[in-house]
Amino acid sequence: MSTATNGQGPLEGAVIAVAGAAGPAGRATLLRLAEAGATVVAADADAARLAEAVDAARYAHGGATVTGDTVDMLDLDATRAWADRTEKEFGRIDGLVHLVGGWRGSASFAETDLGDWDLLEKLLIRTVQHTSLAFQAALERSGNGRFLLVSAAGASKPTAGNAAYAASKAAAEAWTLALGDAFRKAGGEAGPKAAAAILVVKALVNDQMRAERPNAKFAGFTDVKDLAQAVSGVWERPAQEVNGQRLWLTPEA
Repeated sequence: MSTATNGQGPLEGAVIAVAGAAGPAGRATLLRLAEAGATVVAADADAARLAEAVDAARYAHGGATVTGDTVDMLDLDATRAWADRTEKEFGRIDGLVHLVGGWRGSASFAETDLGDWDLLEKLLIRTVQHTSLAFQAALERSGNGRFLLVSAAGASKPTAGNAAYAASKAAAEAWTLALGDAFRKAGGEAGPKAAAAILVVKALVNDQMRAERPNAKFAGFTDVKDLAQAVSGVWERPAQEVNGQRLWLTPEA
């Protein structure tokens, strides 16, 4: 996207894929990327919620190209097919924003249910493996590609009741940093042409959560709109500056 700044928005001309786009963070991210001028290619396993999110982004930004594709990110072949379709249709892929999430916890460490690990390993690790493997080559071809993982502060400072969740997030971070090292090596002495980075939050909050719990403080939480703004801003920084970095949106643990 060295050529993507001559339009109306900072991401004009960019093609950005969003995995796990149907939730509140996905909706906010689709809106922000469309506002910035990007072509946004959204995917989620929930077709109905995805369609609502895509329609909302289209209506909010008339003229924006926002598409939706129902994809099972637990299926590597399906994820690769999504990446291939996207690059073939739009000619490039400048970003993959990974928002596939999930949470399970327990009252204490001793009460941890290893069934929670089985679920979280799929949602939080396996999906990252699949999107990174599927999109790596296209992001390198972009010339300014970004792979962005949204993670949690708990990965660096796990609590007793969040063992499965924190361990899953930590593994996803390690996998993303390995992708960043691949980008670094591919760039050689000139530096990486693509970047893999981690956006770290304590937790996310949205308007619906505030309406349901009007007396809650949500201390240290990141609003999904602020997360979306941070996602958009990563392309404004050089790949070498953000590659392999944890970008903290909450006080560092």
